[in-house]
Amino acid sequence: MSDRKIRRMKHPAVIRAATWADAPVVDALLRTCFPRDEEARLVQQLAIDGDLVLVLVAEDDDAVVGMIAASRMQVAADTREVAAVAIAPLAVVRAARGQGVGEALVAAAIAHLRSAGVELAFVLGDPDYYGRFGFDAATARGFDSPYAGENFLGIRLNDGPCVHTPGAATHARAFAALGEDA
Repeated sequence: MSDRKIRRMKHPAVIRAATWADAPVVDALLRTCFPRDEEARLVQQLAIDGDLVLVLVAEDDDAVVGMIAASRMQVAADTREVAAVAIAPLAVVRAARGQGVGEALVAAAIAHLRSAGVELAFVLGDPDYYGRFGFDAATARGFDSPYAGENFLGIRLNDGPCVHTPGAATHARAFAALGEDA
């Protein structure tokens, strides 16, 4: 990740791991930030299913102003299982946008996932935004996924065995249920 590409926050927020006590606030944040409630239902179902591996929140003046989640994926490549996650959703309240909160959340999530030994992370998003952190379509290309395309991006987080032949990248079950409701 290049520091020169990441904007510095105007008003630094504190990034911390979410607790169960944060669940109602995170749910309300997701329902406020997105036009429909699918993201809130996704995070709820991921939690129920035990597939959330990371939820971080950004606090400013003791108020949660942003969140990011990462969930377990089943990824096979070169005939082996790869430790991988999906990063979704990322949400920042309107008043805190443009202040670097989202960037701080993505950077913190990447750091946490690296330290946890995750090899690959995938996101479905804007290549210009996520490209600043090292995500690119080339890393995700070739993985069989219903999200495959120019906005399906990946990043190698650790120097595990090199993935020569991408295989299947299967998101947690909650993603499929979300697609059925949309």
